[in-house]
Amino acid sequence: MSTVSRRALLGSAGAAVTAAALAGPGASGTAAAREASAPPRPPSRPPRPVAPVNQEVARAHAVDYRALPQEVVGVDAEELMTVHTEADTERLRRRLVAEVWKSADGRLPDTLPEVARDVAAPGLPAFTGVRRTDRLTVTLPYGLRSVIHLLLPRRPGTHGRFALYHNGHGETPETMQRTAQALLDAGYGVLLCAMPLYHWNPKQLRDPTDPETWVTPESHNDLGPWESESFSTLRFFLEPLAVAVNHVRRVYDPPSLQMIGLSGGGWTATVYPALDPRVTRSYPTAGSLPFFLRSAPPKPSPTTGDWEQRLDRHPVFYGIADFPDLYALASVGRHRRQLQILNRFDACCFNGVGHRSYEPVVRHRIQVIGNGHWELLEDATHGEHTISPHALDVILWDLDVNCADEP
Repeated sequence: MSTVSRRALLGSAGAAVTAAALAGPGASGTAAAREASAPPRPPSRPPRPVAPVNQEVARAHAVDYRALPQEVVGVDAEELMTVHTEADTERLRRRLVAEVWKSADGRLPDTLPEVARDVAAPGLPAFTGVRRTDRLTVTLPYGLRSVIHLLLPRRPGTHGRFALYHNGHGETPETMQRTAQALLDAGYGVLLCAMPLYHWNPKQLRDPTDPETWVTPESHNDLGPWESESFSTLRFFLEPLAVAVNHVRRVYDPPSLQMIGLSGGGWTATVYPALDPRVTRSYPTAGSLPFFLRSAPPKPSPTTGDWEQRLDRHPVFYGIADFPDLYALASVGRHRRQLQILNRFDACCFNGVGHRSYEPVVRHRIQVIGNGHWELLEDATHGEHTISPHALDVILWDLDVNCADEP
C-alpha cells in the first residue's frame, strides 16, 4: 500500500473515531433507533412527461412556427388582465354569467336534464369498461336540444371523480375516443359533450321571428338572428354543461370535476370553467388565443374563430374579459388549476409560438393571487389538430400524480 493510500485510510478512520467520540457513547444505537422509529418515506413520484420537438415536422414548417409574430410588438399582456385578486375573479364571473343568461343575480341555472338510463348510443365510438350509458337531454330556448352522454365506468376509481370531454366542430366523434377511454380506464365517470348542432345533437331550432317554423342553420355563424339584447346565443353552448353538472352533483356528488376539450371544445373548456368554479381542473386544447394574436401568423387561414369565439359577435361578453382573464377565472380557487395545451404545428388553428408573449404573465398573475394554478403546454410532437398521446400523458400525470393529494 502506498504512503498516500495509507494516509487517506488512516485519515478516514480517524475522522470516524473523532465523530463517534464527539457524539458520545451510545450515539450509534440512538441514531439507529431514530431511523427505525422514523415514519416511512413517501414513494418518489414520477416526473412530468416531457418530449422533444418533432424535428421532421419542424423542418416542414417555416420560421413563423418558431419566432414570435410581429403582432406581439408593443403589446403589454399585463395590461390585458383586469384580474389581480381572488375577489376580482368572483366579480368578473358574476358579470359574465349575468351577460350570458341576461340575469340580474349572476347565477348559473339550477335546472336538471331529462335523463334516460342505460341507453344504446350508436353514434358514439366503441368504448370498453362501461357499466352503463345514460342520456342527458337539455331543452334550450327556441326548442334547441342538446344531448350529453354520461358513461359510468365498470370499475369506478377510489377517487370518485368525474370528467367532461367536449369535442369541437369538424372533428369526428372518434377524436374523443383516446382521451375518453383513458379516463374510463382510470375510473372516471365521463360526460361526453358536443357543440350545439353538431355530432349527435339535433340540428333544428325554432325561427326567432316565427315560432311555428323550424330552421336548420348550416353552421354557428348562422346564429346571428337569434342574438338580441334579451338573449345571448352563448347559452346554446354553455347551458347544457351547467345542467349536466347539476345532475352529476345531485346524483353522484363527486369530489371534483375535470374538463378536457379539443378545438371548439377547447374553447368551451376555457370559458365554461371560468363561469363555473365547480369545475376543478381544466385542460383546453387548441381552443383559444387572446384577441391580439388572432390575426398573427402562422396560419393556414385567419384564426378568427367561430361565432361563439369572436369579439365582434359578442362585444359585451368579451369586453368584460379577454382570454387572459378567462384563463385566470378558470384556475383561481382551492384545488383549481388549468393547463392550456396548444399545438405548435397545428394544421388548423391557434398554432405557432405567439402564446409565449402572454404565458409567463398569466402564470405569474395566478401565482401572485396565491390560490390556484395555471400553466401552458406547447406541444411540438406532431402536426395535427388533436390531443396528442404526449398531451394525454401530461394530462393523466397531472391528475394522477400532481393532483394525487387533492379531491
